[in-house]
Amino acid sequence: MWRPGVNGSLNWASEWATSLVWIGKVFTAAVAGILVVGWFLLRFTTWGRQFRVVGLPFFRPHRNPASWLPLAISSLVLLAAVTAVRVNVLLSFSTNGLYTAMQQLNPAGFAYFLSVFGVLATVHVVRTMLDYLVTRTLVIRWRVWLNDRVVTDWLTGHAYHRSRFLSETVDNPDQRIQVDVDSFTSTSADLAIGTITSLISLTSFSVILWQLSGPLTLGTFQLPRAMIFIAYLYVIVASVLAFRIGRPLIRLDFMSEKLNGSFRYALVRLRENSEPIAFHRGENAERRILDAQFGEVIRNSWRTAFRSLKFQGFNLVISQISVVVPLILQAPRFFARAITLGDIQQTASAFDQVHNSLSFFRNSYDTFAGYRAVLERLAGLLEAHRQARDLPTVGLHDGPGLLVRGLTVRTPDGQALVTDLTLKLIPGDALIVKGVSGVGKTTLLRALAELWPFATGDVHRPQAADALFLSQQPYIPLGTLRTALAYPNQSAALDDDRATTVLHAVQLGHLASRLDDDADWARRLSPGEQQRLAFARALITRPRIVFLDEATSAVDEGGEARLYQLLRGYLPHAVLVSVGHRSTLDHLHDGYLQILEGGRWLASEHYLWDGALPSAAVGVV
Repeated sequence: MWRPGVNGSLNWASEWATSLVWIGKVFTAAVAGILVVGWFLLRFTTWGRQFRVVGLPFFRPHRNPASWLPLAISSLVLLAAVTAVRVNVLLSFSTNGLYTAMQQLNPAGFAYFLSVFGVLATVHVVRTMLDYLVTRTLVIRWRVWLNDRVVTDWLTGHAYHRSRFLSETVDNPDQRIQVDVDSFTSTSADLAIGTITSLISLTSFSVILWQLSGPLTLGTFQLPRAMIFIAYLYVIVASVLAFRIGRPLIRLDFMSEKLNGSFRYALVRLRENSEPIAFHRGENAERRILDAQFGEVIRNSWRTAFRSLKFQGFNLVISQISVVVPLILQAPRFFARAITLGDIQQTASAFDQVHNSLSFFRNSYDTFAGYRAVLERLAGLLEAHRQARDLPTVGLHDGPGLLVRGLTVRTPDGQALVTDLTLKLIPGDALIVKGVSGVGKTTLLRALAELWPFATGDVHRPQAADALFLSQQPYIPLGTLRTALAYPNQSAALDDDRATTVLHAVQLGHLASRLDDDADWARRLSPGEQQRLAFARALITRPRIVFLDEATSAVDEGGEARLYQLLRGYLPHAVLVSVGHRSTLDHLHDGYLQILEGGRWLASEHYLWDGALPSAAVGVV
């Protein structure tokens, strides 16, 4: 290693070879350490098991065929971290040489070590820039993969909808996908790199500190290599105290994410329901709701601030004291001319590196607290999706019409809405479902659509794109009017002629020239226009079964009749199942199902399966 007093006689090839060998050995040891420690953490810690579910599959070739690239990029990140430590070690020796040359009034030695410093500084700058590029590449690719995984998991098996029926629902899944995925990937990389770098630096500079340490006499007892022991003892005691002070930050960070998400949801909900709120002059009521939500955010912010103040204040005191500790311990040896000024400087530098390496876990505790909260939220979201898909549902099978056998629908608390329903509709049949408000008509349609988990029985009907559900409040997606008409199919497949013809048919011809206008159509269109747009969508997608839940409630009776006539004319072989209260709907259907209280029901006789009257029915029409 470079020592003070050398005047250009350094063998560069030998030094670079030594450094490359050192980097190779440490890199290999780091990989082995990561595998051993990682296996332990993934198996025996809660957050490790959560990480195994959330992020680890990105690096598993058998789970992610493209993971060889992430593994290669991760190896480059690790190699950069090892190289950074080696450069820092060499810089500490070159700085020692600079100060020693100055103390010895050696201009040649000073110039030489200044040139060495220039080379190392250049290597450090280039390495830092490459390290940043490689690390960001890893983080961005990881975020893309995790976002795709979580969104896919959210949409699979109607988990995004069915999770609302869990006994413990997850808050703000949109925030967890948008914010927490980003935070998880970037913080994972920062903590991993910081931990590895700290451990390697700790080992490397502990050796230097050991070599520079002298004995410390305490009364009759002499402590050899005192500097290294004091450094470790000092930081370990400080870290234990810091962990005790900072531990509540984990829960506070979790609550911060939850409360901020709830406040943001309240703001979005106000914006989306601006018209009914304005009609009710509900500004003061909404303000009270927002103030209550925001008040919880602020109260948690103050709790976090006071806890962080204690934590950061303690860390600052410990860091400031650490600046003078090596100087105090080495000053007697320097005044006795046992060591040089360069040794003093290198001792301070090595002590600082050891202190910072050991303190990384203490200083990063608040970051780790936030990371734990993010990891818990993402793991909780994926677990909620799994539980949602595991909720019971009807046995759904493909079929040409609608065959319902032994269908029982209940409320979440177990109350029967429909018991042992058995019906058969052939293509072209139209059934109206009637009953007093709140008896369970819409819930029955949800069960037939496989969206209500508190139902048992078998349903045979067309599935996927062959089934369409038209609700009282139609869903209008973001984008152009063409996109809204073609939904859920691709808008590119809908040509102008077809779209224009259908719009005129449902009395929306005035919109034909605006097919490619990108606007908030859910706000531009009146409720009646939105319902007619939903019928236009049915005429375009041509499903084989259509469920209509008061889908014409905002349309006048004449318009309602025309829409149903269009539907039956365009889709003569489709099964229609409607829920409605108007008596004018009766003549637009072939028969009806009457839902009564206590799970009982009445049905037109020709809809009963094999003509048999189930025990739950009270009569036949």
